[in-house]
Amino acid sequence: MHKRISAFAFFVATAASIHSVAQEERLTLDWIFSDEGRTAMTMPRHAWLNADTLVTYDTRLPKSERTLRTVAADTGRTRDLVNADKAIESMIEVLSPDEPYEELGWPNAFDPSGRWAVYTKSSDIILLNLRTSEAIAVAASDAEESSPRFSPNGEWLGFVRDNDIYVYNIADGEEKRLTTDGTDALMNGSVSWVYWEELLNRSDRGYDWSPDSSSIAYLQTDDSGVGEMHYVHFEPNLPRVIKQRHAKPGEANPRVRAGIVRIEDASTTWIDLGTNIHEYLPRIKWLPDSTRLAVQTMNRDQTIVDLFLADANTGSASHLMRETDPGWVNIHDDLYFLHNNAGFIWRSERDGYSHLYQFDMSGNQVHQITKGGWALRPSGGASNMDQAVSVIDHDAGALYFTALEKASTERHLYRINLDGSDMQRISAEDGIHAVWFSPDGARYTNMHSAIDTPPTLRIMDRNGVETALVADTGSANVERFDLLQWELFSVKARDTFEMPAMILKPRFFDPNKQYPVVTYVYGGPSAPSVSNSWQGRSRGYFHQLLADSGVIVFLVDNRSAAGKSKIYANTIVRQLYGPIELNDLLDGIAWLKAQPYVDPERVGIWGWSGGGTMTLQSMTSSKEFTAGVSVAPVTDWHYYDTIYTERYMKRPQDNQAGYESTSHVKRAADLHGQLLLVHGTYDDNVHPQNSWAFSDALIETGITFDMMIYPMRKHGISDNAAQRHVYQTMYEFWKENLGFSD
Repeated sequence: MHKRISAFAFFVATAASIHSVAQEERLTLDWIFSDEGRTAMTMPRHAWLNADTLVTYDTRLPKSERTLRTVAADTGRTRDLVNADKAIESMIEVLSPDEPYEELGWPNAFDPSGRWAVYTKSSDIILLNLRTSEAIAVAASDAEESSPRFSPNGEWLGFVRDNDIYVYNIADGEEKRLTTDGTDALMNGSVSWVYWEELLNRSDRGYDWSPDSSSIAYLQTDDSGVGEMHYVHFEPNLPRVIKQRHAKPGEANPRVRAGIVRIEDASTTWIDLGTNIHEYLPRIKWLPDSTRLAVQTMNRDQTIVDLFLADANTGSASHLMRETDPGWVNIHDDLYFLHNNAGFIWRSERDGYSHLYQFDMSGNQVHQITKGGWALRPSGGASNMDQAVSVIDHDAGALYFTALEKASTERHLYRINLDGSDMQRISAEDGIHAVWFSPDGARYTNMHSAIDTPPTLRIMDRNGVETALVADTGSANVERFDLLQWELFSVKARDTFEMPAMILKPRFFDPNKQYPVVTYVYGGPSAPSVSNSWQGRSRGYFHQLLADSGVIVFLVDNRSAAGKSKIYANTIVRQLYGPIELNDLLDGIAWLKAQPYVDPERVGIWGWSGGGTMTLQSMTSSKEFTAGVSVAPVTDWHYYDTIYTERYMKRPQDNQAGYESTSHVKRAADLHGQLLLVHGTYDDNVHPQNSWAFSDALIETGITFDMMIYPMRKHGISDNAAQRHVYQTMYEFWKENLGFSD
């Protein structure tokens, strides 16, 4: 009798426990897209104000409480840097905006002395005095102004107005115009869309101050020969037509040259590259002595990068080094000139992996610094810069860098001597580490997360010892919603290549049941989706929502996407989003369907941008998927831009067969499974014509499909209402086509 009572008590306690868990608060779309949900796992914006002080801006706080705050690097002590209410009031007084500002916001930059912050608001530029919380108008006019940058000595602020370069003297409040020939098609110090998107990491880095603050090196871009795209607004009654210069594969690119303009007399010296024939001018960079400039050129096929040294006074240039690759050369920002003309450091994939090399000033390779079957990868660093090197300690003869040495799904910080000896891993915890070093290189901020660890932001010394905690997202929301745990593993492709993979199983998972699956993909070259990082924000929470509804979520990275080496990335040359990527994905799906807990008749796939492209590739070249959601896909490479497309596919006139075989429009009649096609009508990245062409082909073949169009939204469909609507639409689509209930 005692045993029966004990068993009954255990049963009741267990049932109550299960009931309690079942009554836990669950994620909802309303919460995911609320202000709280959007910012719950974000880290504060931050930058080093000086060697000892970090400045932060925490968007997790209510807008009325957000301000610039300083954090002492050694103690973690914080204080308000400015009076936000006073600063906002001053900004409104200076600019007279149509609507008052709800919050101060994060500035474009801080000056070297830590006295000023510069803001761009409503296409005007203002300086905020960090000591008085008062704003000063720098460029407040009817013209559009952009790209403010402080000179290294802090005396000047450069900016671009109507495609000409200006400088503003902070001490006397006078501005000076440095170039005078800017037009809608001729841009000085600014760049065309295709350079912004594909070469400069979505930043308008069209000019660069000399280290001594006496000159500005800049790109002059002639867009007059580039074709125009048109977007039709649904307002007003006679719709407005928006035009944009956009270079299409095989057609004209912007013409770009480099010049050096002196602040003193506003005279420009143009860089003379002699007989060098090139298509692109992807990078310019000053040497530390301010008398020379490093200039990189690249051919149209993007297989050759030439590095020149140019005299800043005369413009004459001499060839220094050539980088080649049979597939394409990846452009980066890891070029560093050592003290005392001791040579330079350059990142290269010449041995099949991304590594660092030292060269002398004649362009001869001295030695390879990092080695091994792993790659360097940027993680943190300067904004919009592709830098894997975090800092160089010239005195100690060492450098710090981030790489995938431990695992392709992780990012870690390392130290190595310039001669290649004594490499050490500095970061300790498994996962992703994004680092930003202080100006003196003595410490760094470390933004860390792992698949089972929410994000934190800490200040560390250069040896990886924590000196201050800046922000910790904690476990409150993990516990509040009882978030499910991802599993990280690998799946073997048919040739035994280990593909990184991850899976999220439903709550109360029963291995004896069969579940529907949603597969998320991206698949682009060296653009992994699988990582040992916290899966938060909109997409991560949406996948949790699906799992709460009894759906398995699955991700697998094909070999070219995994980022392990350039050798694997090069397998997709001339057939981007073609059979190589598809075979790997299908091998992952074959593993998935072999699991007894997966219903092979209810497997879906979805992706955005390149992932939307991969979704269409999968649904028109296989019969493995019950349904799919393709958001903003490229459906034919003729419709995308020159630089990205030709990097992998080359020009259409040189690879006609490749463009034909990878065209999803050509295979529309082979669509298998129910499709939801999503696009914004003002997508200036993947143009709406992609979805128009694919849907037209489906109509011609009599195939029905679902479509959701977002008026005047761009590639990210990013406003709050539209984002929520996209995910609500997807959720309802999956419910209907995979047969699950809330």
